[in-house]
Amino acid sequence: MSAVAVLVADGFETIECLTMVDVLRRGGVRVSIMSTRDAVSSQQIGVTCDCTLDEVDFDEYDYIVLPGGLPGTTNLRRDERVCALVREFATTKHVAAICAAPSILGELGLLVGRKATCFPGFESTFPAGTYAGGKTVIVDGNIITASGMGQALPFALAVLGDIAGERAVQKVRESIQL
Repeated sequence: MSAVAVLVADGFETIECLTMVDVLRRGGVRVSIMSTRDAVSSQQIGVTCDCTLDEVDFDEYDYIVLPGGLPGTTNLRRDERVCALVREFATTKHVAAICAAPSILGELGLLVGRKATCFPGFESTFPAGTYAGGKTVIVDGNIITASGMGQALPFALAVLGDIAGERAVQKVRESIQL
C-alpha cells in the first residue's frame, strides 16, 4: 500500500493541503500531514500534524506532497531536511507540488527537461521551456504540479490516480458528487 507524506510549514495554503489529505484518504491511501511542529495555515487555521519530520521513516513513503501558500512555501524551502527529501523523492520516488511550491523544485534544479506549472510569477524559478501554462495540473513522469488553489481537487485526483488507479478516482468522484 502506498503512503503519502504531506509536508507543511507555517503559512501553507489550507485548501491545497486538506483537499489532498481528504481525497487520498477517501481513496484508501495512507496519508500523513507532517511538519517540524503543528502548523498554522496562511488563513490562520491551526492544524495538528500527524507527526513531525523527525518521527518518520521516509522509506515507508512513496510520495511527498508540497502544498503552496505563503509564507508556507518559503518556510518549506528554508528547511534543508525538506530540500533533501524533495531531491531524494524526485530522483527515486514521487513528488507533487501545487501553487508556489513547484518553485522549490525549480530552485533545486529538479525540473530540467520536464514540463511543470505553478502559481503565476513563480515560473521564474523554472528552467527555460519548462513552464506549461497556468490553471492546470501537469503530470510529467514522477512529478505532478498544479497551478493553484482552484486546481486542488484535480491535483489530488491526479495523485490518487497515479497511486491507486482510475477505479479509485471514479469511486471518489462519485462519493463527492463530481
